[in-house]
Amino acid sequence: MKKLRLYRKIVCVLLSAVILFCVPSIFCGCIGNNIYDGELLRLHIRANSNSQVDQEVKLKVRDAVNDYIERNVKKSTFAEAYADIGARLLELDAIATETLRKNGFSYSAKSKLVNEYFPARKYGDTVVPDGYYDALIIELGEAKGDNWWCVVYPPLCYGEGEKFEYKSFFAELFG
Repeated sequence: MKKLRLYRKIVCVLLSAVILFCVPSIFCGCIGNNIYDGELLRLHIRANSNSQVDQEVKLKVRDAVNDYIERNVKKSTFAEAYADIGARLLELDAIATETLRKNGFSYSAKSKLVNEYFPARKYGDTVVPDGYYDALIIELGEAKGDNWWCVVYPPLCYGEGEKFEYKSFFAELFG
């Protein structure tokens, strides 16, 4: 009889734990969704045109800018990232323009911090909903071509980006 009572208590505790931890995870709105709705500082590099050479150099500018941001910009909070990027706009102009020059382009780059409307986008498994966001925009030449984009804060396109991930163990287990 004592063993039966002990087993019942263990089963009750286990069922309580399942209800307490599993059920909210299964029914929360973030399962299969990964929507980020906090503060974002986006990065957009807008190519001069959609010609193949302009699109290729855009990616070289992206690499140079991302390398600089990853090594130099503080990104622990939105305010810190925004202020640090704002203080470095001239340096970002110089990096982008130098990359253009090294690749034989005569047009320049212009960096600015703006608040613009952006459509919904997906980065990896994370959906960034449409809306107005602060963004570092780097315009190459006439900036009439397709852009490359990422998120500086939270750092989705940098080494720390692995920290920004919404997951549900149980959704993955049963999904």
